[in-house]
Amino acid sequence: MNTKVDWVQLIIVIVIFGAVTAMGFMASRWRRGEHLQSLDEWGLGGRGFGTFITWFLLGGDLYTAYTFIAVPAAMYATGAVSGFFAVPYTIVVYPIIFVFMSRLWSVSHRNGYVTPADFVGGRYGSRALSLAIAVTGILATMPYIALQLVGMQAVFETMGLGGNNTLAKDLPLLIAFAVLAAYTYSSGLRAPAMIAFVKDTLIYLVILVAIFYLPHVLGGWHSIFGAAQEKLAKPNPVTGKPTGAFIPGSTGYVSYWTLALGSAMALFMYPHSVTAVLSSKTRNVVRRNAAILPAYSLLLGLLALLGFMAIKAKVNVKGLDGLANPQLAIPRLFDQEFPSWFAGIAFAAIAVGALVPAAIMSIAAANLFTRNIYRDFIKPSATPAQEAKVSKLASLLVKVGALVFVLGMDKTIALNLQLLGGIWILQTFPAIVVGLYTRWFHRYALLAGWAVAMVFGTISAYNVVNPVTKKHFGGSLSNIPFTTTPAYIALTAFVLNLVIVILLTLLFRAIKVPDGLDSTHPTDFTADRGDPGVHDLPEIVDDGGTASAKA
Repeated sequence: MNTKVDWVQLIIVIVIFGAVTAMGFMASRWRRGEHLQSLDEWGLGGRGFGTFITWFLLGGDLYTAYTFIAVPAAMYATGAVSGFFAVPYTIVVYPIIFVFMSRLWSVSHRNGYVTPADFVGGRYGSRALSLAIAVTGILATMPYIALQLVGMQAVFETMGLGGNNTLAKDLPLLIAFAVLAAYTYSSGLRAPAMIAFVKDTLIYLVILVAIFYLPHVLGGWHSIFGAAQEKLAKPNPVTGKPTGAFIPGSTGYVSYWTLALGSAMALFMYPHSVTAVLSSKTRNVVRRNAAILPAYSLLLGLLALLGFMAIKAKVNVKGLDGLANPQLAIPRLFDQEFPSWFAGIAFAAIAVGALVPAAIMSIAAANLFTRNIYRDFIKPSATPAQEAKVSKLASLLVKVGALVFVLGMDKTIALNLQLLGGIWILQTFPAIVVGLYTRWFHRYALLAGWAVAMVFGTISAYNVVNPVTKKHFGGSLSNIPFTTTPAYIALTAFVLNLVIVILLTLLFRAIKVPDGLDSTHPTDFTADRGDPGVHDLPEIVDDGGTASAKA
C-alpha cells in the first residue's frame, strides 16, 4: 500500500487535469448561440451536435469511472455474475434505443421538451406523474454521480494523497469537485462534450496498452484465468460458499440475464442519457450512434478482464483505513505493474472519466428540478433566462449532495448503490417508453404502479444483507417472490409495476375515470429537423473539433 506521494504520477495528473479544466471553461464560447441563457443552450448544447460529437458525448456519458473502476472491481471480488454482465447489457441496449430513442428525440424537439419528465407531463397531462418521473431521475442520478467521485478518490489514494485526518484525505476530491462545479456552471453541456474527446482518447490508449502489456508480464492469459478461477473457487471464510463465480453455473443463469436485461432497459431511462440524446441535431444522429456505440462494448470487455489481471498480480486492496476495498484493485494494478509516468496517464484517464459523466449527470438532474419542480410548481411564469439560472444553481447543489454522499458512505458498496439507482429508474420505463407508442395506460395507473414498484424495490434491496459485513443494501439480487430463484430486483419490481398498471388501467377505463389531456400529436413522433414546428437552432457541423456554428 502506497503511503507516499508519487510525484511523477501526481504531476502528470495535474497537467492533464489542468488542460481539461481549461477546455471546460473555453467550451462556453464553443459552438454557442448568442447567449447561454436558456436550457436549450446551457443544458442541451444548443440541440445541435452531430454524429461525431454525439458519439464521444454518449461514450463519455455512459462509459464512466464506474466502468473503469467498479466493473473490474466486481470481477476481482466476486467474478462474472456481478461484473461481466455489463458486457452483454451494453450490447443489448443499443437495438432497444435504436427503436425508441429517435421517437423521443422527435417529440421533444417538436414540443420543446428538455427532460423525459417534460414528455411524460405533456403526453399524459399529469403534473403528478411528471413530478414522480423527475424525482426518480434525481434520486437515481445522485449515487451515479457519487460513484464517479469514488473512482477519483481511489486514484488519489493510490497516488499517496491523503492522510490521517479527514480534511487531508478528502482535500484533492474537494478541489476537483470545485473545478468541476465552476466550469459546468459556466459552460453547461458544452464542457463535457469538449472534454469527452480527451477522456475517450486517454481511456482507449490506456486499455489497449494494458491489454497487450499486462498478459506478457503476468505469464499469459492461461495463467491469468487460472489465478482468477482458483481465487473465486476458494470458500469465503464467513459464508463457507465460493468467493465468486468464474463462469456462472446453472444456478446463476437467472441472476445473470436479469441483471443484463434490467440494466439494459434502465440505462437510457437515466436523465443524463436522455440529455445527451436530445442534444443531437437530427433523429438520424441518434440512430447512427445506436449503430456505432457498440464499439465501446469491446472496450468494456477488455476493461472487465483487468479485474482478473489484478488477481494474478496479487494487488493489495487495503485502503488507508485498513479495510479491503475492491475499488482500489485497478488503480493499484497500474501503480504496481507500470512505470510511474504511464500509471499517471491511466490515473488521469480515470479522473477525466469521472468528470465528464459527473458534469452531464448534474446538468440532467438540474434540468429535471428546473423544468418539472421549479417551473411546474413554484414559478410557472419563469422565463428561459430564469430557468437557465435556476438550473445552474441546482447543478451546484446536486454536486454538493453527491459529494456529501460519497464522503459519508462505505466505499465497498459503490457498485451496489448505483445498482440501487437502477432499481428506481427502471420504474419510469412504462410511462416513458410505452408512452412513445400508445397512450392506453391511464395516468393514475402509471402513478400507482410506479409507487408500488419503488417501495417494493427499495425494501427488497434493503433486505439484502451482505454476508460478510452484515450491512443492508448488500446487493441487487433477491429471490423472486414465492420462489427460491434469485433475480435482479429492478426487473422483478418492473414486472410488478407493469402488472399493476395494466390491471388498474382496465379498471379506470371501465369506470370511466377522467384521463389527462395529451398535448402531443401523432406526427410529433416522426418529426425531424427542418419539419414544421421543429425548433430550428443554429446548425453545428462536425469537422473533427474545429467546427463552428452557422445560421
